[in-house]
Amino acid sequence: MCMVKLRELRSELRQLGFTPRQGKGSHEIWTDPQHSRRKVVLSGAGGDDAKPFQISKVRRFRRGMMVYR
Repeated sequence: MCMVKLRELRSELRQLGFTPRQGKGSHEIWTDPQHSRRKVVLSGAGGDDAKPFQISKVRRFRRGMMVYR
């Protein structure tokens, strides 16, 4: 499995129209403004490797497979 950096996921979320807000510590909550229930939580600095569950959630949003959760 290839490693994806958090900065790449943040870029993908921006392209999808998601907006970030600060959570606790290094956590960021990215929300789709059109569907407030569509959220992704990312934690860590931009150069850190993304965790597999973070990658799959962003990719499912990109493919349109996750509507409301």
